[in-house]
Amino acid sequence: MKKRLILASGSPRRKELLAELGFDFEVITSNAEEEHRNDISLTELCERNAEIKTRAVANKYPDAVVLGGDTLVYIDDEPLGKPNNKEEAVAMLERLSGRTHQVCSGMCLIEGEHVKSFHAVTQVVFKDIDRSVIDAYVQRVDVMDKAGSYAVQECGKMIIERVDGDFSNVVGLPQQMVGEQLAAFGLQPEGKLSE
Repeated sequence: MKKRLILASGSPRRKELLAELGFDFEVITSNAEEEHRNDISLTELCERNAEIKTRAVANKYPDAVVLGGDTLVYIDDEPLGKPNNKEEAVAMLERLSGRTHQVCSGMCLIEGEHVKSFHAVTQVVFKDIDRSVIDAYVQRVDVMDKAGSYAVQECGKMIIERVDGDFSNVVGLPQQMVGEQLAAFGLQPEGKLSE
């Protein structure tokens, strides 16, 4: 019998990235509360929050393979969450200007008792941007629901010089890593015959 795959995330970006891999899945959003801690590493925090979100859905669907994720933008070892208002968004973009920061996506797969957590970290180098560029960017992109107040896939050329590493990870789901882990859980993309 074919395994059921559930994406425990309401992120349209994660949904698109998983669909691009060719997997057949359904979306059931997790409403679990994330942890906000500074006593553990940021990569560990990403993995923990991914597991919290995944487990909230997996507990209701023990026969399915459930995938969840959590993406953090951080600079100087400090996480940048989603801005609460436009002023915060502008301040975050000013802080990122001309500097390199990290984006970590923690991912978790759960099937019954089988739990696998993993993460990817990508370096993002911002252009030296002034207030006029920041204002133009904030007008074009809805930054309020985005960690770090930006989306690499939306007008990214305005503010980003380059991405060193996995681009899909910066969007919110490291595709190659997720594909490999789903295969380890016995899932294959649609249209590919299992050996």
